[in-house]
Amino acid sequence: MSIIIREVKNKKQLKAFIDFPYTLYNNHPFYVPPLRFDEKATLRKDKNPAFDYCEARYWLAYKEDKVVGRIAGILNKAYIEKWNNQYMRFGWIDFEEDEQIAKALTEQVENWAKEKGMTAVHGPMGFTDLDHEGMLIEGFDQLGTLAAIYNHPYYPSFIEKLGYTKDADWVEYKIKIPEAIPEKIEKLASIVERRLNLQVIKARKAKDILPYAKEIFELINTAYEGLYGVVPLTNKQIQYYTKQYFSFIRTDFVPLVIDKNGQLVAFGVTMPSLSIALQKAKGSLLPFGFVHILKALKKNKLADLYLVAIRKDLQGKGVIAILMHELAKSYIKNGIKYVESNPELELNKKVQSIWEHYDAIQHKRRRCYIKHL
Repeated sequence: MSIIIREVKNKKQLKAFIDFPYTLYNNHPFYVPPLRFDEKATLRKDKNPAFDYCEARYWLAYKEDKVVGRIAGILNKAYIEKWNNQYMRFGWIDFEEDEQIAKALTEQVENWAKEKGMTAVHGPMGFTDLDHEGMLIEGFDQLGTLAAIYNHPYYPSFIEKLGYTKDADWVEYKIKIPEAIPEKIEKLASIVERRLNLQVIKARKAKDILPYAKEIFELINTAYEGLYGVVPLTNKQIQYYTKQYFSFIRTDFVPLVIDKNGQLVAFGVTMPSLSIALQKAKGSLLPFGFVHILKALKKNKLADLYLVAIRKDLQGKGVIAILMHELAKSYIKNGIKYVESNPELELNKKVQSIWEHYDAIQHKRRRCYIKHL
């Protein structure tokens, strides 16, 4: 049966592009579907401010008029300029268990990359570091998260057969929350707070954190600038993400640390896990999806750790202990039993050293592949 590739050119095709994984993973126990309106906002040129410096094309694979695969090609000009790599990205890759589908899809991105004078294709990656990145290669029997890709076990096998090799890996940990805060963390947090003259913000409502939103994203830009594939967020993107995420954060799950001058020096963004709620919502807030999400935000035994950043001059000085101390207090108070670290680069030993103080297991691994053209 022949495979037909069609480029996404209209709203109907874009809907099919967004809808495909919901069918491919229907009722899968570990797949966590994203919200459809989020996907649409990210993929549309008139919505996503990343298109100020990105170009993107999307393709669908068909067998007898049935969608059997999808892929996005992304030309991130800011990445090329910063890293001096003539690389094109692929992302949003999904396909039925047929190597020929994967081949037909990746060839579309590779051909476009050649047309643009690129020397390699790498991915899966998104428009920015805040999008999903990294194909799951270990941990297929673990529940996915809102922040990360879940994919079938045959994906990496097919991709490797097509000439793609490892470029970078991220690892993920599942951390058991103790009944009491580890004494070493508590003592270290107190010492560091006094020695560096730092203070934890006690926010009660989301609007109390909103004044720090711009500083949070600016801190992300500086603290993450050397990490794999990262490009700085623009002011327009900062406004976009602030509006998108800051309306429903739980303040007790987002510790902020300031210095003696009131400047933000560190933060952690975590939330009660939305994985099971999103499975029940099936990608939509209506008619009852929002109810599942509200329940998950109020009562949960699982939490997700999304972002942690520390000002560069204070990295390696124990500030992470302050953040983990505050988070541990919140987790214990709210009945959280386990926390997902979400992806962190396998070479980021500073972050991983924190989990040595907890009962933690590395249970997932994901990979960015590269193919030189």
